[in-house]
Amino acid sequence: MQQPYKKNNDRFKPQRKPSLQPKEQHAIYGIHAIMEAISAGQDLNKIIVQKGEASTLLQQLLKQARDLNIPLQYVPKESNLFPASKNHQGVLAHISPISYHKLENIIPQIFEKGEVPFVLVLDRITDVRNFGAIARSAYCAGVHALVIPDSGSAQITDDAIKTSAGALHHIPVCREKNMKTTMELLNQSGLVTVGCSEKGKQLLHQLDLTVPVAIIMGNEETGIAEDIIKRCTHLAKIPLELGVQSLNVSVAAGIAAYETIRQRIA
Repeated sequence: MQQPYKKNNDRFKPQRKPSLQPKEQHAIYGIHAIMEAISAGQDLNKIIVQKGEASTLLQQLLKQARDLNIPLQYVPKESNLFPASKNHQGVLAHISPISYHKLENIIPQIFEKGEVPFVLVLDRITDVRNFGAIARSAYCAGVHALVIPDSGSAQITDDAIKTSAGALHHIPVCREKNMKTTMELLNQSGLVTVGCSEKGKQLLHQLDLTVPVAIIMGNEETGIAEDIIKRCTHLAKIPLELGVQSLNVSVAAGIAAYETIRQRIA
């Protein structure tokens, strides 16, 4: 029997972690400061390292970052990201305004609450405003979690949160290192994985979206990566009038989310 659609704003309300810096500050400089931030449970968007730096302490920090799936970026020593006034030791980190979640923990929680899982996977969405708009639609549509890769994706910044109308403070975001493994986790957890792509042979509304489902939206220019498409249960498209080739990804994500709602409350 189909379970009724149920919206619960408090289902996974993230606990905001206290920042080690004033609210207006978004970067921390120096190896020790970054390690202290990580030890205190602060989520980081990424760590930027000057090329050529190779101290033992820095190597410890980089290993810690890789273990925690914190993206790393290497820049030339001449980069103007490192002001002389800061004791940066060749490294800085961007503080994340949100706390990240683990998908492997989120999925069991959804089932335990008696809800039908609805996850939105964003494969390399690079535009911050697209990301924020998707998060806003997803939250309004009762999506349980957003899943993003740890690299090649828009960072969650103040602009993204503003575009999301604050939704990113409420909807869990899971930053995953290996998207192939993530797709396998979704499939093994009993979710139907639906790639939303113009390459699909089926129309989205022809699929049963009342079951546990993860909808995958692809990059603005290249769409869903082939290795992810191969792991999708279905590949479906949104019907378009002749002459219109594609939709903006945030619009397409909103349509997909509300088609899921339409079926679940029908």
